Amino acid sequence: MGRIKLALIYDFDKTLSPRDMQEYHLIGKLGYDNPDDFWKRCGELTEEQNVDGILSYMYMIAKEDPNLTKDDLIAEGQYIKLYPGVSTWFDRINEYGLRHGIDIEHYIISSGIKEIIQGTSIAKEFKEIYACSYCYDSNGKVLWPSRSINYTMKTQYLFRINNGVFDERNDRDLNRSTPDDEKYLPYDHMIYFGDGMTDVPSMKVVNSLGGYTIAVFGQGIDKKKLAEELYDKRRAAFMAKADYSKGSKIERIVQGIIDSVESKARLEEFQK
Repeated sequence: MGRIKLALIYDFDKTLSPRDMQEYHLIGKLGYDNPDDFWKRCGELTEEQNVDGILSYMYMIAKEDPNLTKDDLIAEGQYIKLYPGVSTWFDRINEYGLRHGIDIEHYIISSGIKEIIQGTSIAKEFKEIYACSYCYDSNGKVLWPSRSINYTMKTQYLFRINNGVFDERNDRDLNRSTPDDEKYLPYDHMIYFGDGMTDVPSMKVVNSLGGYTIAVFGQGIDKKKLAEELYDKRRAAFMAKADYSKGSKIERIVQGIIDSVESKARLEEFQK
């Protein structure tokens, strides 16, 4: 049996980290004492100008700090806190996969800011980080959004992973017809981790094409209820507390999926 690839695909905010990434330091740096005030202003802009919600927050960040640079955003990554076990999660899961003949690849698909994620301690663990980004002038100062990823656009990146077309500028190869047996990574070798309704389109795509979905939840009754709703309505196949520590439920779920993928691959070998 040849080696198998399995993609673990994560939302970021409230999936790997307890809060929206902008709330740890950036919003305070913009002059807001309460993050809710910033998000309220973004919502007002969305209503007043009929602007996409993601573009609203990206505009507000650039407007409130006209001297903001790429380096500033990357530096924000140092303030991001992670859920328990995340810092050691990747090594443990990669090792478990290797023992079962499976190469694990990790991806981010987020409506947060790519540069902030790139500044976190776990950035090196991901094969690709797909998130919102800005374009910059020659001095690295923010000019304008270059990439905005809302909840429906997230599904595009599942197609990119499936086809192995990782360059976001390359739509030609993404839309080219490719036989299933030539795809880079099949959908039934994907595990999607998400925490809320914005993950539903991606979860539906992965579920419908034979992959696996996990609704994660942090502290608070409301967060658990949301995960339960995703699970009860079969948007997510599994639900687990956002604890990535050794022996946690989420680790045992992923290990079980790895075992299943390995067993299925062995049976397919017998059929050949």
